[in-house]
Amino acid sequence: MGYYDDHYEQYQPIQKRRRGGWFVSTLVGAVLGAFLVVISIPALSRWDVLPYDIVPKESEQASNKETAKVPPIQQNVSVDVTSQITKAIDKVSDAVVGVVNIQEANFWSQDGEEEAGTGSGVIYKKENGKAFIVTNHHVVENASQLEVSLKDGTRVPAKLLGSDVYMDLAVLEIDAKHVKKVAEFGNSDTVKPGEPVIAIGNPLGLQFAGSVTEGIISGTNRTVEVDLDQDGSPDWNAEVLQTDAAINPGNSGGALVNIQGQVIGINSMKIAQEAVEGIGFAIPINTVIPVISDLEKYGQVRRPYMGVELRSLSDISSYHLQATLHLPKNITEGAAIIQVEPMSPAAQAGLKQFDVIVALDDHKIRDVLDLRKYLYTKKSIGDKMKVTFYRDGEKHTVTMKLERESF
Repeated sequence: MGYYDDHYEQYQPIQKRRRGGWFVSTLVGAVLGAFLVVISIPALSRWDVLPYDIVPKESEQASNKETAKVPPIQQNVSVDVTSQITKAIDKVSDAVVGVVNIQEANFWSQDGEEEAGTGSGVIYKKENGKAFIVTNHHVVENASQLEVSLKDGTRVPAKLLGSDVYMDLAVLEIDAKHVKKVAEFGNSDTVKPGEPVIAIGNPLGLQFAGSVTEGIISGTNRTVEVDLDQDGSPDWNAEVLQTDAAINPGNSGGALVNIQGQVIGINSMKIAQEAVEGIGFAIPINTVIPVISDLEKYGQVRRPYMGVELRSLSDISSYHLQATLHLPKNITEGAAIIQVEPMSPAAQAGLKQFDVIVALDDHKIRDVLDLRKYLYTKKSIGDKMKVTFYRDGEKHTVTMKLERESF
């Protein structure tokens, strides 16, 4: 044991000294090796011995600075968007024009004439050197002169061939040399609610000429009461298409177009109330066609007429229903004759003042609007028509032959 202890005590210091010397030698060798590597790598890189390049830190920073100075490349991307809607617009937009109503100025104006307003119109035919445009009656009303503004801004004089207050339609004529495209009419009888449509016109005047709005057909066969003489009482029931495509002042007379680029209606009116939005109306093109045909050929719509002045029973007091018209108490709907024109169809058929018409051809008549609508849309000049009426409390029936009415 003493030997072991003595040996251990002698051996232990010697081992410590040997381990410390080896560590120092190793550390010194590593440092020298690293130093040599650092020095040799740039030289090896210059001699293309290494498979990669070594860039000094200063060069890298300079390179980064140069790169930072170069602005990023900007590219303008052009997207050609073509859809059924854009194709429809391209097909018909050149045929939609502006209509300028020029009227005689008032006494205090320095100029002899002034623009009273602008609307829209649709070129629908080109024939014998003339081009024909349909617009609204109220767009051209009281005009002393009319001009048409084409898509390129050219303004040309226009001639009014005729207009109709009931259908709110008018036909203009211009020189065909200014016209490049004519609109195609569609079939408004096949239009369905929910069908996409496009309104094209000049809202708020020529400043926004050729404006396009998109929507759907909100309803078909709508009936809207129209006060033609502005006396507060409706004079006509207009049958229209309802759409939510934006229709503003100036759009009147413009085109309501289907997805095929066909005109299915002539924009005519808009309900303008604070609580109502997105309700516009257009005259169905199938209703427009026979009217503009008459206006083009005759300057007026040739309608059958009876030759009577009428008033709805709803506008007559209950006292006069009994004391003047002598009606049975169960008769509350109909049209009372206030006056009969001499030698008119009504006079020749024997109708008299205070007779109350309750049916035409067995079609019930509720009021004057009902009678006028049936007469103008269901009958033609020369037709015979059965009239059912009350006189002095008794029911009678006569037959009259309708003649032509002119305005």
